[in-house]
Formats: sequence, structure tokens, C-alpha cells
Amino acid sequence: MAATLKGQLLIAAPSIHDPNFRRTVVYMTEHGEEGAMGLVLNRAAETTVGEAVPDLAWLADEDAVVHVGGPVSPQSVVVLAEFEEPDQSALIVESDLGFVPAEVDDTAALAEALGRRRVFAGHAGWGPGQLEAEMEEESWIVEPARREDVFTADPEELWSQVLKRKGHEYALLSTMPMDPSLN
Repeated sequence: MAATLKGQLLIAAPSIHDPNFRRTVVYMTEHGEEGAMGLVLNRAAETTVGEAVPDLAWLADEDAVVHVGGPVSPQSVVVLAEFEEPDQSALIVESDLGFVPAEVDDTAALAEALGRRRVFAGHAGWGPGQLEAEMEEESWIVEPARREDVFTADPEELWSQVLKRKGHEYALLSTMPMDPSLN
């Protein structure tokens, strides 16, 4: 098994035509022998937290949009947040960034102790060896994640922005139209 991709970004290569992953930027939250999990960062839904999951009104601004984290379990909701006390997290991805637990005793105290947060419906998942095979096929481009990527205010532009930041031939890819025949 190669080095873990946990905490990294996977940028969909132009060769990915699957509509679930075309031009996506995935933040890897877990990667190991059992498989991998990540959250698509650049697919904002049209639904607000208040409309989709009113039970989370204590946690996120009810006017904040829900993000489509991926095609796996689209009815389930996960919240990625910055924690003042990382041990309050259900699972830490890196330093103070992790998942809000499903069961919380004191919602007000936890809400107060959280920094930025984002609500995702569903996630991206790979079975054992599946992501490694996709990496060998060069379906994904790896780039270190920055916190501003995870909480981007402009999800539509994230794919191009991260490719430009990577530089060299990737900067050229970032300007490619969705349909190259329109070029």
C-alpha cells in the first residue's frame, strides 16, 4: 500500500467522464487497507441546511447550502468542522479538522467550540484497492489540501483554481472547456 492520501485533494483528471466525479475536487478524509473515503468539495446543492436538515440548525447557518459530498449514501449527512478541542470530534482528519459526532449531548457548547463548518450530503467511497487502481490509471491528480479549499466560498471555480495553483501542464488543463469540441 502506497502512502496514505488522507488530508490530500484528489482532482479529477479530464479523463473522468463519470458525472458523479467529472471535474470534482475530493478532500480525502480516510485512506487505508480497507478502502478510502472523501468529500467532494465543489458541488454545492441548491438546498439549504434549514430546508434539508432542520435538526442541524444549531450547527450551521440555516441559509448555508448543503454540499453534495459524493454518490455514496446521499441521504446521510456529515459535518466537517474545525474543532477548538479536537477530541470532541467523531474522527479527526488532520490537526483540528474533523467530523461532528452524530450524537451530541450539549449542542450549544459544541456549536460554540467549532470554527468553520460545512454540511455534506453523502460522500465518495472506494473499496480496497479501488482508489489505487484509479491512481495507476492517472484518473486523479493529487495536491496538498489547503483549509481555504475545504471551506471555499466559490465551489464552482475550485477545480480550475487548484489546477492553476499546481502549475505547469496543470494550469493549461484548468482552462479546458467542459466539452473540448467547443474549443
